[in-house]
Amino acid sequence: MPYQVIARKWRPKKFDDVVGQRGVTQTLRNAIESERIAQAFVFAGPRGIGKTTTARILARALNCVKGPIPDPCGKCEPCLEIAEGRDLDVLELDAATHTKVEEIRDVIVKSLAIAPARDRYKVFLIDEAHQLSKHSFNSLLKSIEEPPPHVVFMMATTELEKIPDTVLSRSQVFEFRTIGAAEITDQLRRITKAEKVDIEASALALLARSAEGSMRDAQTALDQVLAFAGEHITADDVSTVLGLVGRDLLLDTIEAVANERAADLFKLSGQFVESGYDLRQVCRELSRVCRDLLVLAIDVSRFEDSEIAPEGDRERLRALVEHFSREDLMRAFDVLSQAEADLRRSSQPRYHLEMALLRWLHLRHLVPLAEVIEGLKGGTPIRRSGDSDSAGRDPLGGVPTPAMRSRPSPKSQVKASPRRAVQTKAAPSPVKVKSPPTGRATGTPSNGGEEDLKSACLAVLERNKKVLYGTVIAQARRIVLDGGRIIFTFGSNQKTLQDQLKDQSSWVEKTASELAGKKIRVVVEQENVDEPVSVSPSAANESRKAEVMDNPTVQAMLDVFSGGEIRDIEKA
Repeated sequence: MPYQVIARKWRPKKFDDVVGQRGVTQTLRNAIESERIAQAFVFAGPRGIGKTTTARILARALNCVKGPIPDPCGKCEPCLEIAEGRDLDVLELDAATHTKVEEIRDVIVKSLAIAPARDRYKVFLIDEAHQLSKHSFNSLLKSIEEPPPHVVFMMATTELEKIPDTVLSRSQVFEFRTIGAAEITDQLRRITKAEKVDIEASALALLARSAEGSMRDAQTALDQVLAFAGEHITADDVSTVLGLVGRDLLLDTIEAVANERAADLFKLSGQFVESGYDLRQVCRELSRVCRDLLVLAIDVSRFEDSEIAPEGDRERLRALVEHFSREDLMRAFDVLSQAEADLRRSSQPRYHLEMALLRWLHLRHLVPLAEVIEGLKGGTPIRRSGDSDSAGRDPLGGVPTPAMRSRPSPKSQVKASPRRAVQTKAAPSPVKVKSPPTGRATGTPSNGGEEDLKSACLAVLERNKKVLYGTVIAQARRIVLDGGRIIFTFGSNQKTLQDQLKDQSSWVEKTASELAGKKIRVVVEQENVDEPVSVSPSAANESRKAEVMDNPTVQAMLDVFSGGEIRDIEKA
């Protein structure tokens, strides 16, 4: 007996054998049991997921000698002949070949009135129906709407949008979905067990992922790997035959980005090239892993999903999730997707891949603009993983850059980014918090102990409540700790700030009380009179300019616009 490929040998014979389409098969079963059989069906969905197979099973269920019955016997002549494609009353028509209206009229329309030669129903199964011409569809409209009682139309298509609405409105439309990787893996495991093939679990997962939801594609790939490896299949065999990128190599690349080993990225790119991988496929697979990591970062329960986190990769993925923020992964997906598009027209694809990986590494230094502003308000540098170390070395492992060497002060360097984020390199050493940072929020200490306690309290508030501290507390005219009270004094034009601090007073009281070891009450006061200071306009302007120049935010902006200067100051 000639060899039969796996996709045909394991083609479903019953509705229950169809994998991943329970919504469709259960509806058809119920329709047959209740004798609610439509005159026309449209089965739509991607390739290789069971559309034509389901149509054949439905034809067998309608024409079985015991039927109509949801579970055809599979032994009678109609069942056997329909399965083999040689039943005279079940006509399978390839629309890609029979496109013209004359062919449709000769093959279908003219034969409608002829009763079935043997079966209960005459079935017209039109595959790839979207390829029929407009005139062909028009010639079928009347027949589909009012066919003879012994005729049933079935149409399968991968492009539902190309089927005219006039046809869809006369038919029952069933949309098939792509099959999950876990379901494909289970089916391949059943097949290999029955075929007595020894195959690694990782190889099954690789076959299932490469099929991208198509059962037929997975079975065809399995056939191809069997021809190469025989009855013992490993993940390397699957990667070699199908040209798939090894999962370990992908995770090694992402780990190199996470640990900022730039030199390793060049080596890994060389391995991709030497292994003969399509670098566009490499970008595509890296994008897929980034997507999986983002899913795991959002929903930790998905670690138990073998489609997202295969058992052999689970611990490595768990470790990688800790290294990346959600923003990191979304930026990485954009970078890799763009790199894949660029590689299509690149004469040096390896260089594009290397630059994309380095760009991904650098993008991990980006922080939201709001965080930078808050950090600058508090005078504390913002650190991200991979920022320059205490020696001022570049995060890529090089020597200090000229820009770093020329600045002895620990000011943060801020670079503008088109993504509304800024790149920061941290200070050479941690900066001690000085409380309060502005000259206004000061008070006359009643004794050294109370002044130290006030400073400690303000430092904790600045660290744990950055927004409250920067926008409210630091704007107070005076802050005094007096026995069991901490008094915040604001100007008469700071009514809003007074109300905001009153709303948050319980949190401030709790912080101060814990540090003092006793109950500390927050008091918010308003100055009776805001006395203007009599100074000359030029002196006032110089004073304001000096105050502005000391502001860390202004210093950061001057770093961005090198060579810039402040010409005038206006009160907003």
